[in-house]
Amino acid sequence: MTSAYSFPPSWKTLKVVLCHDWLTGMRGGERVLELLCEAFPEAPVFTLIHNPKAVSDTINRHRIHTSWLQAIPGIERRYRNFLPFFPGAIERFKVPEADIIISTSHCVAKGLKPRPGMPHLCYCFTPMRYAWLFLDEYLGANPLKKAVARPLLAWLRRWDDRASERVTRFVGISRHVQARINTFYRRDADIVYPPVDLGRWTPDFQPAGDFDLIASALVPYKKIDIAVAAYTRSGRRLKIVGTGTEYAALKSVAGANIEFLGWQSDADLLALYRRCRLLVFPGEEDFGIVPLEAQACGRPVVAYGRGGALETVKNGVSGLFFGEQTPESLQAAVANCAARTWDPAAIRAHAETFSIQAFINGLAASLEKALAATTPAPRA
Repeated sequence: MTSAYSFPPSWKTLKVVLCHDWLTGMRGGERVLELLCEAFPEAPVFTLIHNPKAVSDTINRHRIHTSWLQAIPGIERRYRNFLPFFPGAIERFKVPEADIIISTSHCVAKGLKPRPGMPHLCYCFTPMRYAWLFLDEYLGANPLKKAVARPLLAWLRRWDDRASERVTRFVGISRHVQARINTFYRRDADIVYPPVDLGRWTPDFQPAGDFDLIASALVPYKKIDIAVAAYTRSGRRLKIVGTGTEYAALKSVAGANIEFLGWQSDADLLALYRRCRLLVFPGEEDFGIVPLEAQACGRPVVAYGRGGALETVKNGVSGLFFGEQTPESLQAAVANCAARTWDPAAIRAHAETFSIQAFINGLAASLEKALAATTPAPRA
């Protein structure tokens, strides 16, 4: 079951081109694209690479145009190694006639070149993270690697800045991202929060279990190592859902009380959300859909008090924040959260403010503004 929602009648006649960075899984960004594919069933989708087995039937039913990168063997596993080629690959696409481009972008999708006079609405998950943000987390401590990467990243920032000029109107997924768009691109942006499927993620109002939960990609900037260290020290049970480059390293230092579950289906994840005592969210995220899914299931969240979590977790009502990305700070917040009595209905009510219909209504208003202004707003 999914939440009830409806699209504006005007969308039925709108001819749209969709663009997404890559299609290699069904994470928060792909859930947004999936909804847009439902709204615009005839829209072609332009993307760098496409793994049909990794995305939903709703997306796969569309005409999907991939770049030359698609022909590289094993590209769906190694695509990040080809980052320097992404800008050129996205620029080679020939866009058909349409009323508007809608890109869903955290990397290069915003760089799709529109036809003259064609408006472009960018739903921006973040300015290109690889170029502007978390450089130490991506490059590590190797000084040689950093020295080699520095000119490449400078070039990517220049390209990303120029590509932002192709966007008629930006929509950020949070105030946090809105500020980044203003800082890096010197552009204003609307805010439309990503949707939570309140029909999929539901509470059963049964007692919580004896374990805490993480659901995340296991990559450096997610800071899962902080949680592993904290729970190894405390001895409390922790279940970790997800895969990624840090899987082996994290597992090698984790105590016996920490269980790595790998990938889980939506049905299995729902059961984990419903039974966990609390969700742990240790990274700084642009928005973070996972905390809202857990809250929709009536469970509190312990989150790092920066980034999008400040907008999705209501302190003292649906969770608590910790102030430093250290095991000690996280451990203290978890103990505080566990000692409190939480109201699952109040937690669920907070999550309901991030509904699919609220997303549609917000995006519709931004779409109308983009259609009315075929040239980008001036830079600040």
